[in-house]
Amino acid sequence: MARTDEVYIPALEGKNIPILTLDNKWHRLFTQNEMSKEILDQSEVLNELLKKQGKLSNDIKDYKRLKQKLMNEIVSLMGEDNQAKDADAQKKQDENKKLIEECNDKIDNTQEDLLDMETEIYRENKKLMLMSMDVCYQVIRENTEDIAQIEEWINDMRIELKKNVVRKQEKEMYNEELYTYMHDIFGPEVIEIFDMKYNPDDNPMKRNGKQLFNHESKPEE
Repeated sequence: MARTDEVYIPALEGKNIPILTLDNKWHRLFTQNEMSKEILDQSEVLNELLKKQGKLSNDIKDYKRLKQKLMNEIVSLMGEDNQAKDADAQKKQDENKKLIEECNDKIDNTQEDLLDMETEIYRENKKLMLMSMDVCYQVIRENTEDIAQIEEWINDMRIELKKNVVRKQEKEMYNEELYTYMHDIFGPEVIEIFDMKYNPDDNPMKRNGKQLFNHESKPEE
């Protein structure tokens, strides 16, 4: 991915990237967009490595506990003069020392494996980060295009709204002029007939329940 090579990778250099699958904010990125199969697969790879890392850490703790237990037994045997001279006690001490050396070897080897695992986790987590950034950029780009289209539509509607407001005002003013002219020429009696015929309640010249021109209404015979 060209953008990944040119932008994302340099941007991530020296950054402390959180473990994404353990980060709630990362999961929230996909609340409105489903994870792609590529991202799902990569997240599974990362989770498996985290499980192995957890097991290695627990193994080191177990080896250290066993080592401490063996050392305590040696100290206990050395603290009792009679038992320290006993052949069985000496044998037990030798066995414990051997087991302690084995524990040390296992601790060293497991710590090396743990360091290697941390490096692998960083590498796979970085891959997942690059995939996520690529998806986020794509969504942002699509949203930006939609925003531009919506903004254009809104601006067009504003212009159209202003035009329609002007048209409405012009027609209302023209209706008022016509109504005034008819009232002056034909008089209130003819206008009354006109109003009754066209339902005065629907008269567009009324505003807030009041007619623009007051005249006495005569009931129909």
